[in-house]
Amino acid sequence: MKEKHIYIIGSNDPAKDIAAFFEVKKIAAKIKPDVIHLHSSKAGAIGRVAFNGKIPMFYTPHGYSFLMENYKPMKRRMFKVIESVCAKRNCTTISCSVGEHQESLKLTRRATYVNNGINMAELQEIIDKTEKVEHSFTVYTLGRICYQKNPTLFNKIAESLPDVKFVWIGDGELRDQLTSENIEITGWTDRSTAIRYAVNADVFLLPSRWEGLPISLLESMYMKKACVVSNVIGNRDVIHNGENGFVCTKVEDFVKAIEECQGEVEKLTEHPYQDILKMYNTKVMAQMYIKKYENALNERGGGVQHDLIRFIAVVRPYTLAYSVSIEPDNYGTAKAVA
Repeated sequence: MKEKHIYIIGSNDPAKDIAAFFEVKKIAAKIKPDVIHLHSSKAGAIGRVAFNGKIPMFYTPHGYSFLMENYKPMKRRMFKVIESVCAKRNCTTISCSVGEHQESLKLTRRATYVNNGINMAELQEIIDKTEKVEHSFTVYTLGRICYQKNPTLFNKIAESLPDVKFVWIGDGELRDQLTSENIEITGWTDRSTAIRYAVNADVFLLPSRWEGLPISLLESMYMKKACVVSNVIGNRDVIHNGENGFVCTKVEDFVKAIEECQGEVEKLTEHPYQDILKMYNTKVMAQMYIKKYENALNERGGGVQHDLIRFIAVVRPYTLAYSVSIEPDNYGTAKAVA
């Protein structure tokens, strides 16, 4: 079964959103999926209006838009109204973290969660090929330099620790806010280069204004980096202050935590590494998704009448819609079947 891509959902053009509405309905009529899974706010709204729930339907917000502080209050209220209306549709919300799930329960009782997870084998393969070099104590973050990732706070923390090296792996429109002389901005790099910077650093700093459940945090936990994060959904769901990292609010809290990380941190790094092995990985994630798909199908009348689960996923960014079939392998993971 070939993938079908549409690069129209997720734009700010209402005409394209209307076109996307009819296109996903057309794809569903052709594919006849067993399951529909909608990812992020725009696809979630379009999909929940487009389908009536006769086919088991799921929605994952990946960070509710009404919680995003870069929007004005009026717009955020509008986003919440849209989510509230769409939540009445026959659809189950699967959040990507416990914190996001708590927000979902305020909108609908048809809600559950599956924690985000990382592909440990793929990451380990890159790590094994990465040269480890002697380096000074280094604090890093990874991602776009944008309002959500809070470069202003990152800069203040760096200014408060002038003898510590800070690295921002990535680039973005707010790079001019990173003015402290001890900050290095790498610019956009390929994945192997980004991992090389991370491997040769000591502390992962994530001062975000909001999150879903950030993959950069999970990968840093797997790489046994001390993690110092802001007190927001996603971050605080996996990092517990003083146990497996630090959850901070004020500049001085971040500074104190980073200073503590210059001492013995084995407890702070081994615990989150074990959390990844047990919970936050793609094998566990796939098993849980497949179980939820199968339960929904069984509730609708006898499960799947063939060996594969055909599903349509409508996702962002630039609104990619695609259809694949999945089957559990011997380890319970999901693999795409062409």
